[in-house]
Amino acid sequence: MSIYRLQSAYLPRGWARDVQVTVSPQGIITALDTGLTAEREQIAVAAIEHVEGIVIPGMPNAHSHAFQRAMAGAAEYRVSTRDSFWTWRQAMYALANRITPEDLQIVATELFVEMLKSGYTSVAEFHYLNRPSGAQRYLGANLFWEAVGNAARDAGIGLTLLPTLYQNSDFGGTPLKPEQARFALETEGFLRAIEERIAADRRQGLRTVRTGAAFHSLRAVALDQLNFATLALRSIDASMPVHIHVAEQMLEVKACESATGRRPVELLLDQGILTQYWCVIHATHTTAQELQGIAAANAVVCVSVSTEANLGDGFFDASRFLKLGGRLCVGSDSQSTVNPAEELRWLEYQQRLRKRHRVVLASTKESHVGTRLWQEAALHGGQAIGQPVGSIAVGNRADWVVLDALHPAMAGAAADVALDRLVFAGAEKAIRNVMVAGKWVIKDYSHGADTALRENFARVMNRLAED
Repeated sequence: MSIYRLQSAYLPRGWARDVQVTVSPQGIITALDTGLTAEREQIAVAAIEHVEGIVIPGMPNAHSHAFQRAMAGAAEYRVSTRDSFWTWRQAMYALANRITPEDLQIVATELFVEMLKSGYTSVAEFHYLNRPSGAQRYLGANLFWEAVGNAARDAGIGLTLLPTLYQNSDFGGTPLKPEQARFALETEGFLRAIEERIAADRRQGLRTVRTGAAFHSLRAVALDQLNFATLALRSIDASMPVHIHVAEQMLEVKACESATGRRPVELLLDQGILTQYWCVIHATHTTAQELQGIAAANAVVCVSVSTEANLGDGFFDASRFLKLGGRLCVGSDSQSTVNPAEELRWLEYQQRLRKRHRVVLASTKESHVGTRLWQEAALHGGQAIGQPVGSIAVGNRADWVVLDALHPAMAGAAADVALDRLVFAGAEKAIRNVMVAGKWVIKDYSHGADTALRENFARVMNRLAED
């Protein structure tokens, strides 16, 4: 057991000082005491690690495509007067068909270290690089899946791997295009591979790794296959996290209506499969009734405002969804920004710009909007990735972010405004230490792999830029 004395910490009931936390060798919080007795005070000082600063729950990154880190900032030029998600997608396909498993492991390791330094302590990797190239198949373990797992291990970040079913290029079962061939999986092979991974996870007993599943989108997976696979996944693991992109773009909404007579979220709700184990990605173009349906199912919506803005997707109606009791979390998606504070800041700023007033996403229970958003996103991000994270509580993993209270970005901040500083005043610069499963992975702003990674990442990026 390890014992920590936290100078200041954000707990489920609010801010507390002098919090004593006991963490098991597996990284799980087994005891938490905010009322230290004289007897506890007598514990040898050497047995307790004192954590100075402001400790907050690490943020789960509920939606990531790690390979896209290799194109961040590389598609910010005009190719037509009507640039959109659909033109950006061609650059993404080009990268997807160049990158190798060896490249991906280095790119993902760099990305995961960047995530840790920004306050993400776990990540759901929505992964659809499934084949080596063209029509070839991996005969054994999927080398792309293994690359992501190795990267998470080397970085020390929690991982929920979401192998992704991707079969069609559009509604109506339209065959994949040549540039999409690398994403193809047959349903039976997809289910078998997930079952094998889950069995391996259980044998290894890893506390920071989980296998879930994803359907790329309603246009990429026909309804009969989606429903069949959903039932099969539940028989493999009844609490498995399942994710899907839906209603990100208006062209997608219109195509779905044309093909099925229903809007994408409406069509998904019609299947009766949404539960608390589902995470709906984006849901940008949704009606009030659709948002009510998602909230009623206790499913989570994951937004990635930086990517949605970068691609010109539109605005998610966060204010309405939260008022309906909806569960909301964030992800870095295309890696145009790897910063949970920035995702939350622009989630609020979108609402301010639309409604033309301030502090929109605060609530009657929590007047500090930064605190409310970090708490909601961390808690529901844990639900979305299917791991015991998102709050500093007994039974949860010890995934913590420590803000340096003496950093200029935090100077003069009382505890109750610390998360407002983090979200709205650039205080991510004050993230000094980060813990995952009871192990410090960032200490004094640095990661143990920083030096070696820098050279390897530069080499891969230079080669990909030349191809």
